[in-house]
Amino acid sequence: MYQTDPPRPPQETMPTMYDLPSELVGESGLPDEFHRIQADLLSETCQPLTYPSEEILLASDLNLYYDPRHTLWYKRPDWYMVLGLPSASQQQDLRLSYVIWQEGIDPFLIVELLSPGTEQEDLGKTLREVNRPPTKWEVYERILRVPYYIVYDRYKNHLRAFKLTGTRYEAISLPENRLWLEELELGLGLWQGSYQQTTGLWLRWYNSAGWVSTRKEQAEQERQRAEQERQRAEQERQRAEQEYQRAEQEYQRAERLAEYLRSQGINPDSLS
Repeated sequence: MYQTDPPRPPQETMPTMYDLPSELVGESGLPDEFHRIQADLLSETCQPLTYPSEEILLASDLNLYYDPRHTLWYKRPDWYMVLGLPSASQQQDLRLSYVIWQEGIDPFLIVELLSPGTEQEDLGKTLREVNRPPTKWEVYERILRVPYYIVYDRYKNHLRAFKLTGTRYEAISLPENRLWLEELELGLGLWQGSYQQTTGLWLRWYNSAGWVSTRKEQAEQERQRAEQERQRAEQERQRAEQEYQRAEQEYQRAERLAEYLRSQGINPDSLS
């Protein structure tokens, strides 16, 4: 159970992201290759129609500080989305961490990529220890009240999704391993393919037209469209060349006929 804590301190004494960076002493370091590639694919294909890109934060392994009464308590979601949040326009303004009491907006969706050592906590199957921070499930469900929580187990190719209903997460049925989010006019599902030269089953965004294209796919589509336009232009040139040749042949035949008629004493210009 989440216990009642002492009153929060005055706002002017609260630490900011500059006091609470993402990399702390004792951290295990950067995520493994799968976590990095999967997070890249999620960020690259996340293109909601209902929010401009400059009002969306897409974060991967960025510490999330959630409790102003315990300012050093944090979780580090594998990937999360915050809506209605102005993005940094200058390099020096890029976030070192995500601090709830500083930003004022809770995440809309969190994705956790299961590892054998994190499965129990990620799925809410562990109990909070006395005088210890709450589990991820407790933070996402009861403290931050994140509307959507997605869990993907790549070892079992198992995708699970939970929606906050009232005060609790309820599992969502996922036909064909897909979840459509009306709030974004965008969906999240499992896609078999190759990304960053690695083939596998990936978590990826899709829209009403299909899977959202990556930059590499968009470039390839543009290349194919340009090649098709080039081929169409070449076909038009060849058709025009053929028409010119036919017209030239007709002209030459007419000239030969006119020359023959003149040799026979007939003026071809007087013929009707």
